[in-house]
Amino acid sequence: MAQNGIMIQGSPRSVLAGSTIGFFIGAGSVSLYGPTAHIFVQAMHLSPTQIGWLVGMPMLTGALLRIPFGASVDHNGGRTPFLILLIASLVGIAGLYWMLLTLYPNHLDARYYPYLLLLGALAGSGIATFSVGIGQVSYWYPKKRQGAALAVFGGLGDSSPGFVALILPSVILLTGLWSGYLFSLAMIILGILLYFLWGHNAPFFQYAHRMEKREAMVRAKADGEELFPTGGVWHSLRLSARHWRTWPLVGLYFTNFGGFLALTVWLPTFWESYYHTSTMTAVILTATFSLLAAFIRVWGGVLSDRKGGEKVAIISLIILLIGAVIMTLSQTLWLTVIGEILVGAGMGINNAAVFKLVPHYVPDAVGGASGWVGGLGCLGGFAVPPLLGGFVDRFGVQGYSLGYSVYIGLAIVSLLLVWILIKTQEQIGEGHSFSSKR
Repeated sequence: MAQNGIMIQGSPRSVLAGSTIGFFIGAGSVSLYGPTAHIFVQAMHLSPTQIGWLVGMPMLTGALLRIPFGASVDHNGGRTPFLILLIASLVGIAGLYWMLLTLYPNHLDARYYPYLLLLGALAGSGIATFSVGIGQVSYWYPKKRQGAALAVFGGLGDSSPGFVALILPSVILLTGLWSGYLFSLAMIILGILLYFLWGHNAPFFQYAHRMEKREAMVRAKADGEELFPTGGVWHSLRLSARHWRTWPLVGLYFTNFGGFLALTVWLPTFWESYYHTSTMTAVILTATFSLLAAFIRVWGGVLSDRKGGEKVAIISLIILLIGAVIMTLSQTLWLTVIGEILVGAGMGINNAAVFKLVPHYVPDAVGGASGWVGGLGCLGGFAVPPLLGGFVDRFGVQGYSLGYSVYIGLAIVSLLLVWILIKTQEQIGEGHSFSSKR
């Protein structure tokens, strides 16, 4: 696209591809410790609660950084913050690689546990690319196609933890622990290069670098852009925070995406410790959960476009609730696997439904809302693993299954939040009714 000699770089498809690849690589740090937790337990003699904190630590910075970095998209379009986050993750993984190269296996003991937490927190910056990419992709796509586009971005990007959980243990088994993290280092370098080539800002932001914002908006509209920011970073955060419907969406995302992240890093320990599976069986079962939740999110986005985000959210939460009850009460491997599949399907579909609703509920501050929802929602990945570990510390081995009662509670609360959204829409007669197809 070009107007008056100004050539716009990128297209909706190329930016969707670049952002998805960048998020795919950045999200891999979710599984930084989960698939290898048993190695750290053996080397450092960690308790279940310590393991919970360790596998959850990458989610802490990944969650908190989503808020300001997601909001910054409304100011600069997303390209710069996306690259900053990937580079920060690169530094964390490089530090971990060097630490393991020099200390493992003979000198890695409990003294270095705080350093593992610190490096995991830094590496987790890559997960925060999600809220940046949500805003960046939203500005490129028309509203009627945002649900499908964001589901592709989120679904394919979210598949990264599953692939990492599957591939990283295999690489480590063949070549050693330190070389496994060298592989992760190489992957994030590749992701940075590909995003740099394809991850361009939407037309408005490219025009705004060269002209007054009103003229930039006119030209961007001529290019087909429909969403435009109304202010800077903090304005976007404040504006989206004043929309009370931002907060039920945060709760839904805490349950479903935060819960997804928590299980991705906790399940390897669960399968090995509770059912005494082999490491490879635990890896395959965990990857099945993670990849299902990621890929079904794409279908969930298409379904949300057709049937409406609230309807899809209700159905998916009921599926999650049934799966959580099964996992809590089951004492047999095959039944627990069925529960795991139901939980993964419910979470994946609901994640798509939530971000179908964000641009409709907060259209004047998409970046800010994406920051709150993606950031605080992602905190579930940090908060839940220590809770699951706490059940084991308190109840012994049986605590591994009893811990899934946390998800029963989260699913029930989330259903209540969706009901509140629906009832308040009906009362005030908004256009975003429960029966409307988005």
